[in-house]
Amino acid sequence: MPNQLFRKKSLDKIVRDAESGISDGHGGGLKKVLNVKDLTFMGIAAVVGAGIFSTIGAAAYDGGPGISLLFVLTAVTCGFSALCYAEFASRVPIAGSAYTYAYVSFGEIIAWIIGWALILEYAIGNIVVAISWSGYFNNLLLAFNIHLPHWLVTDPGTAKDAFLAATETLSKNPQLTADAKAPLLEAITSWNSAPTLFGSHVFMNVPAFCIVALISYITYIGIRESKKTTNAMVIFKLSVVVLVIILGAFFVNTANWHPFLPNGVAGVLKGVSAVFYAYIGFDAISTTAEECTNAQRDLPKGMIYSLLICTVLYILIALVLTGMVSYTKLNLSDPLAFVFEAVHQKWIGYFISVSAVVATTSVLLVFQLGQPRIWMSMSRDGLLPKAFGKIHPKFHTPWFSTIVTGIIVGVPTLFMGSNLMTQLTSIGTLFAFVIVSYGVLVLPKSNRKSGFRMPYVDGRFIVPVLYILFVFLMWGRIKGTFREFSSKGLHDYFFRPDDKGRVIFSNEALQEVLFIVYVTLAGLLTAATIIRKYSLIPVLGVLFCAYLLIEIPAIAWIWFFAWMTIGLIIYFLYGYWKSQLAARSAPQPPRAPIS
Repeated sequence: MPNQLFRKKSLDKIVRDAESGISDGHGGGLKKVLNVKDLTFMGIAAVVGAGIFSTIGAAAYDGGPGISLLFVLTAVTCGFSALCYAEFASRVPIAGSAYTYAYVSFGEIIAWIIGWALILEYAIGNIVVAISWSGYFNNLLLAFNIHLPHWLVTDPGTAKDAFLAATETLSKNPQLTADAKAPLLEAITSWNSAPTLFGSHVFMNVPAFCIVALISYITYIGIRESKKTTNAMVIFKLSVVVLVIILGAFFVNTANWHPFLPNGVAGVLKGVSAVFYAYIGFDAISTTAEECTNAQRDLPKGMIYSLLICTVLYILIALVLTGMVSYTKLNLSDPLAFVFEAVHQKWIGYFISVSAVVATTSVLLVFQLGQPRIWMSMSRDGLLPKAFGKIHPKFHTPWFSTIVTGIIVGVPTLFMGSNLMTQLTSIGTLFAFVIVSYGVLVLPKSNRKSGFRMPYVDGRFIVPVLYILFVFLMWGRIKGTFREFSSKGLHDYFFRPDDKGRVIFSNEALQEVLFIVYVTLAGLLTAATIIRKYSLIPVLGVLFCAYLLIEIPAIAWIWFFAWMTIGLIIYFLYGYWKSQLAARSAPQPPRAPIS
């Protein structure tokens, strides 16, 4: 059985089948309509979303003007992965993204794990995007004096937390001014005025559900319609972003750029998760490989072009943002609109609000395209029921997978908040980046001359130097973790008293264990690089993305482990036995003798 868990798909067979139009040997039917421009626009559509309009504010507040350097650092990190994705997309020209790449490089069990993790990036990630879209849309309606009932635009958890917090604040601070009391009283009124069902207050995020339903319909009726919609939205939001940069440049006060690193390097790095979230999505276009006119040529270009364009825009936006006002004022959910209000150009804020709605809509569309195509690939391989791989005879889309994706994303948006979902999305994405980056190192060699090939840079000398430098800088943290663990023992290390004296599981302890695991695995990869002469770029992709992984809060890791456990149970109950490779490797019954 262990050998069967790592059974691999043949790279040569995949390429032969793709070239002959067989689509991985399981039947085709998808329309080949996407070119380099379309793929670049899809990449921009997926990347330029909530990050540039909201999370950049919190990152700038922590890092000051130096946040522009973090965009460069994150772009380089994503760039390593993008080059690895580009080589895979060129050499494995079928749908499925990191799931298919892992199937070729590592085998079936790792492919399933990645496919299951990608649900966090695409489906769960789109829950976050839909909730964010609802917030922008509601703010836009308010600008036109249209007020939807609060119980129709809020999830129950957020509404209850706001009600309890407002009640507690007012009880402790009755002397608050009228302006300070207003939002608190609004939270209480919204809770008390909401309809009730079976004794419970009813709250649901209806706009979020409606946009998911609309986007699901567009992706259901065809890739050509999705392409046209995406291109139109990208042109609009890029126009607004460029307008913001140009107009904002006239209001930049260079004095606001000093000091450039007000909170030092640590302040800049504090914004890693927010800035990385602004880059999530460029890999989504690799799921459309079978709908490209020339996947081996166009997919790598589309990914790299979109990443470069977005990075330039992000750096310019960061500089304009921190130049127009002091970084200390940017800890807001709508920093772009705020800075123009601060310089008495409120009219630009309306364009920004519209663009924020369009930007998040385009992200939803690309991710709603991506998830069904991953399920389609998994179904073709037998790991999911055949229904997930069915292609609509008229629209030429994976119709059943598209409907299921719409339900899985749409229903939770009615009732769920976004905090934990954001962290799970980052874990799923980074996990895929790590596997794809390492997968390039073990991908079977090919004599193919055409298509994208990553440049080889010998990592035997640079990687060890970087690892030694990292250990030197982190030695205090490493030594402190081992000292605390040895003094407390296993149980006391993980279970500690909280502020109320209750013994609970320590998320901080798990965080430090993940750090030690990273240091150990990074050391092993460094040794393997020396012995096997690994290429520098994919090794750095693994190391950089894995480090970002272990910095994600531990509570999200606990949920991630639970998610993976559910996925493995499904695989061993269904996928392992129904796999196409299992059928091929099964012993054939002896033939009857010819009489």
